[in-house]
Amino acid sequence: MSKEVQNKQPGCPMSKELQNKQQGCPMSKDVQNKQQGCPMSKVKQDSAESNVISAKCPFGYDSQTFKLGPFSCLICQALLFECSRCVPCTHVFCKACISRFNDCPLCGADIEKTEADTNLQSVVDRFIDGHARIKRGLVDTDEKQVVGEKKTIIYEDVSLERGAFLVQQAMRAFRANNVESAKSRLSICAQDIREQLEVAGNTSELCSQLGAVLGMLGDCCRAMGDGSSAVSYFDESVNFLSKVQTDDLEVTHTLSVSLNKIGDFKYYEGDLKAARDHYFRALEVRRNAIKDSSNAPSQVLDVAVSLAKVADVDRNLDAEDAATEGFQEAINLLKSLKINSEENALEQRRLSVLDFLNNQLAKK
Repeated sequence: MSKEVQNKQPGCPMSKELQNKQQGCPMSKDVQNKQQGCPMSKVKQDSAESNVISAKCPFGYDSQTFKLGPFSCLICQALLFECSRCVPCTHVFCKACISRFNDCPLCGADIEKTEADTNLQSVVDRFIDGHARIKRGLVDTDEKQVVGEKKTIIYEDVSLERGAFLVQQAMRAFRANNVESAKSRLSICAQDIREQLEVAGNTSELCSQLGAVLGMLGDCCRAMGDGSSAVSYFDESVNFLSKVQTDDLEVTHTLSVSLNKIGDFKYYEGDLKAARDHYFRALEVRRNAIKDSSNAPSQVLDVAVSLAKVADVDRNLDAEDAATEGFQEAINLLKSLKINSEENALEQRRLSVLDFLNNQLAKK
């Protein structure tokens, strides 16, 4: 029963010294790190070689996942904008969100009035300004640090991650009809990208990102009834997206949508020639897109919609023959389109557009 004697016995399974000497001991740290398949060993090795530190949000907000944090409004589920505190329950929401309620949606208490919480809003604004820009030092607990030794650490450029985060917050706010909040977040995102353009130049990646954000800003202005600002944003979106030489279908789709939205504004203003010009430009963009991607049903549907828009304007300009030809081309395109049975939503859209085109053709 002598503890010392037991530990000296070669076969003692509880001998700590023997366990660590055994090659296959799963708890041996040295053995683990020597094993080729150890995932932690590889991570540690890679980080030591690259010395690149990824910036992380201290509050856990992640642009790639659905996350509600301490600065979120529980109604729109986006970052607080124009913080308003309910009286007497003191719960805080966005001003636009809580204005639609008489009772607190969190606790059910009657709302006697709301008060602006400028202090909390200031904290939220400072958080946005510094989001994803936190720098952390390299810490290696297994290696002894040499006094006076300097190690170069490269901090990743995370401005694009901040942009993705802001766009995510803007989309949540927009879906909840908090348009002012969405516009504010998108404006910050656009400014970030403009600053990068000044340094890196008009790269395809930055131009496509700014074009998409400007298009969303145009949507915000349109929802707010500011038509002139919306057209200005859509025009700028077209300008940047036109600089992108790419086969990315998402970029070409965004470009054609911005052109169509400008055309819609011109159409309802009565400027039919300008409307047709923008509709036709969108049609050409979409036609070029399906030359190499004819198997993409959504792209073919977009071409049919653009044909219908151009044909509708032609009819209003008393060019009936051109209108009939455009409607018929769109109908033939949709009839030849083959959609998989799994894509029910796309098939419903095809049938809806086809029905509209047949009705237009019957008006001849």
